[in-house]
Amino acid sequence: MHSLISIRDFIRWGASRFDEAGLYFGHGTDNALDEAAALVLYALHMPYDLPAVWFDSRLTQEEKDRVLGLIRRRIDERIPLPYLTGESWFAGLRFVVNPHVLIPRSPIAELIEGSFEPWIDSAPVRHVLDLCCGSGCIGIASAVYLPETHVDLVDISDQALAVAEENILEHNLKDRVRLIKSDLFSSLAGEEYDVIVTNPPYVGRFERMQLPEEYAHEPVIALEAEDEGLSIVTRILREAGGYLTPGGILVVEVGYSAELLMQRYPDIPFTWIDFERGGEGVFIFTAEELDNYHTQF
Repeated sequence: MHSLISIRDFIRWGASRFDEAGLYFGHGTDNALDEAAALVLYALHMPYDLPAVWFDSRLTQEEKDRVLGLIRRRIDERIPLPYLTGESWFAGLRFVVNPHVLIPRSPIAELIEGSFEPWIDSAPVRHVLDLCCGSGCIGIASAVYLPETHVDLVDISDQALAVAEENILEHNLKDRVRLIKSDLFSSLAGEEYDVIVTNPPYVGRFERMQLPEEYAHEPVIALEAEDEGLSIVTRILREAGGYLTPGGILVVEVGYSAELLMQRYPDIPFTWIDFERGGEGVFIFTAEELDNYHTQF
């Protein structure tokens, strides 16, 4: 350890230890080097875009201890990076996170950055619903990228809504973003939305048990659903049409459960989105399509 002196030394050493330990990356970074850099810079209260000239700076003993403590926790406890730092990034925006909410990582961020075009004309979007909102990242990002839009964040978890409230305040959006506790649409009678967007629980129990250890730190209620992971998705498909404006859209992420969903409903023409930055398992229905097919769900 005495040979570790600079920021660069600790990033290189941390990346080596992460690879050696066989960690899973996918909750903020996708490789050991970026993970180590993010953790070391966080421990030093340094920005992630720190100029390269500073990487040869020497650490104090107190800083070394802080860095080593975080690296050891990442390895020994398999805690995902954002739960160690208390923050995550989505659509270019910073969000507060803790183990009461999923770590933001949805490819839907790309849709939001493009204001949901070409799937809907962004000009008339006045009301957006982020269903199963967790940290609120999807709805809050929508409010940032669509500055004339009002957003409802809906979740059944009080703890998740508390985190979402922190993020509303963080982005100064209290005047346009509203929190609602609801079991899906149960508390939304009379509401209509131009866009309903959701990343609901869609993992079956068996599949969840096969996930890397890092996922065990995320809330089960936000990951797992009954009926092989499709029970909540199916409820959303049955009910969402009654809450969409004419011409509105429903955007749903189902991840790798996409194949099972198509097998379950072979006669339904799902529209799957291709993302330039990668990611899959997100489909879109228009209000009219949901009206045509809702009896089949």
